[in-house]
Amino acid sequence: MKIINENIIIINCGSQYTQLIARRLREVKIHSLILNWDATAERIKSFSPKGIIISGGPDSVNDPDSVKVDPGIFEIGCPVLGICYGMQTMAKILGGNVVAGRAREYGVTNISKAGGNSVILSENIPDSCRVLMSHADNVAELPEGFKVTSLTDCGIIASMEDTERKFFGLQFHPEVVNTEFGYYILNNFAFNACKCSGDWKLSDWVESTIDSIRESVGKSKVVCGLSGGVDSSVSAVLVQKAIGDNLQCVFVNHGLMRLNEPESVMKEYESLGLNVKYVDASERFLRELDGVTNPEEKRKIIGRLFIEVFEAEAKKIDGAEWLLQGTIYPDVIESGTKKGSALIKSHHNVGGLPEKMNLKLLEPLRDLFKDEVRQLGKLIGMPDEIIQRQPFPGPGLAVRCLGAITKERLDTLREADAIFREELKRAGLYAGIWQAFCVLLPVKSVGVMGDSRTYNEAVVLRAIHSQDAMTAEWSRIDYDVLDRVSKRICNEVKGINRVVMDVTSKPPATIEWE
Repeated sequence: MKIINENIIIINCGSQYTQLIARRLREVKIHSLILNWDATAERIKSFSPKGIIISGGPDSVNDPDSVKVDPGIFEIGCPVLGICYGMQTMAKILGGNVVAGRAREYGVTNISKAGGNSVILSENIPDSCRVLMSHADNVAELPEGFKVTSLTDCGIIASMEDTERKFFGLQFHPEVVNTEFGYYILNNFAFNACKCSGDWKLSDWVESTIDSIRESVGKSKVVCGLSGGVDSSVSAVLVQKAIGDNLQCVFVNHGLMRLNEPESVMKEYESLGLNVKYVDASERFLRELDGVTNPEEKRKIIGRLFIEVFEAEAKKIDGAEWLLQGTIYPDVIESGTKKGSALIKSHHNVGGLPEKMNLKLLEPLRDLFKDEVRQLGKLIGMPDEIIQRQPFPGPGLAVRCLGAITKERLDTLREADAIFREELKRAGLYAGIWQAFCVLLPVKSVGVMGDSRTYNEAVVLRAIHSQDAMTAEWSRIDYDVLDRVSKRICNEVKGINRVVMDVTSKPPATIEWE
């Protein structure tokens, strides 16, 4: 994809915070491109970067099997910022010494400025502040030309810089909200060191992306696997603007959607003028999921079946060479299986792809965040009914129906979920919640209904607030609303006699239960 205006290259060494760096830059209108740790210096230089950021990561730089960035990065001639593992990598490559710390340091720590003036710890940064540390190793000896710019209360080097070469290292994470003034530190790197102007616009990205899609696809046809969610819908409309009728959409009813959702989604796609073919594969999905309880296995099966259905439909379309998916950046991070990136869980867009696929993959949104996808949808004229829809996992209710999946259990979950969402809307709370849904547990408990003893399953209410799905806080819902939800579910949904509330944030939990 053609990179517009100026940009900062972010080298991902496996940190779960990498996309937060890009988000912080995007907030001040700076475009960034995330590349994996094994990107060559030659490739990085081809983008004419204004600066380079090397992210944190789970490895130790002294481990022979750890990820190794190209040393040529430091010869490109632009400013470089190393964060946590990135700082240790910078120190080791440039001749410093990195050692295992006496104790691991995870959590918020106080740091104080040291060593005089600093380029990135200057404007808006006080003499001491609290930052998030997450490391076992630390820099013991600086490379030649560097100076210490801050220390922890324990005397550990918290930051370093070589002002002449514009190389900077931070042992802490400025991209997370736990770090005070982290926003300003990244700003100082981008504007003071890299001399960025901050003129990136999503509208410019749209034009560039449409041109790139036309160039890549040519006269070939693209098969789009629509799921009914925001990401795949925005992807489809964007690609339609690029190639018009050469986009053939396929909506697969896998039997794992919410109550009455397949019908309502098809009406919305018709209103957008998309060329959509409806495929009912629900029996096939349920048949292959029969007896499967392992969540990763569920996701792999669903991902594989999606691809198989798409490929079968693509064979009926003369000239189809591409498969369009609505993968966004959190999907890529959470599904990372490449060395240097820890797997949290497989996402159906990326985790279920076979090694050999007859269609080439088109993922135009894979560098965007969810809120940016919504902004993009509005920019290209999509209705609020679609772009404000709450996130829904690709594997659907399969990852909310814990244990064995049956049509009966799915129907139970669908009814409970519909009640929860209906009561939130009635109370005027639904629009302000990032995600609200029910989870069906394979756990039975004793209850009493009328004069009879019951032994039925339990439903969990899950509601969270988030900005980008990388972190989330559980929603504080009024007790009266929860009381109505609980009473209605127990009274109206056969097979449920207990309702509980999930009050766990992310981290330590993920948003979905599986």
